Amino acid sequence: MVSVALFGDQDKPALVTYPDLALNHISCFQGLFFSPEVNSFLLHNFCIYHISPPGHEVGAAPIGSDDLMPSVDDLADQVLEVLNFFGLGSVMCMGVAAGAYVLTLFAMKYRQRVLGLILVSPLCRAPSWTEWLVNKVMSNLLYFYGMCGVVKELLLKRYFSQEVRGSVEEPESDIVQACRRLLDERQSISVQQFLEAMNGRRDLSEGLRKLHCRSLIFVGENSPFHSEALHMTSKLDRRYSALVEVQACGSIVTEEQPHAMLIPLEYFLTGIGLYRPSPRSFFHRKAWA
Repeated sequence: MVSVALFGDQDKPALVTYPDLALNHISCFQGLFFSPEVNSFLLHNFCIYHISPPGHEVGAAPIGSDDLMPSVDDLADQVLEVLNFFGLGSVMCMGVAAGAYVLTLFAMKYRQRVLGLILVSPLCRAPSWTEWLVNKVMSNLLYFYGMCGVVKELLLKRYFSQEVRGSVEEPESDIVQACRRLLDERQSISVQQFLEAMNGRRDLSEGLRKLHCRSLIFVGENSPFHSEALHMTSKLDRRYSALVEVQACGSIVTEEQPHAMLIPLEYFLTGIGLYRPSPRSFFHRKAWA
């Protein structure tokens, strides 16, 4: 079962989002969509369809440990089911880390259904041995102990830079504390199944060159997936893709530095013909003129 949170006018072009592991639209995209300038121009131009991985939605019912575990292809096919359910044609896609992989795979399988990709700290290769081992440790901990302290720390390290995670001298930032609380609400078996699906993912590198939809990639310079984003950019056709590296930021740019996405998004969507300035953005720019 797939959960979709819908915001905006359904007569407008569709923007589909997909979050990273153990997150949903609240914990992965809230910073971006609550940023006044970004929220204003995105809702002015799009109807937003936030897809949550199975069992990751707010108030999700527990999934049985013996339920069929979805593959990454199953997750990509579920995106198609959402589009068909709402009667959508071609859509803009925005994904973060694992969610970026799912939407990239979706774009490769169903090219006619994707107008463009906005990818944040994306994955595109099979997991390295290091990532595979860390994921296996997390998977076993989730299965036997649930969302325990060790799993939460590993996930927060995956999401955020050291600057906001804090240290002995500096406390955790508000966004990290909020994410920590939201992780407590996750169903551990749902997270474990999504993690296992991502641990079994295949390398998409060879198909990226044939992906001719426009792509905008953001990556935090301190993200553990920084090299993945650089690799993906090198494989995409440069005529249709661009990379934005965000300084002093981890993987979840949408939460840690959403303001850094505003101008690149405006230029990117203008190039596709999907950007109309909102009154708020007009006055915002006059104030800075």
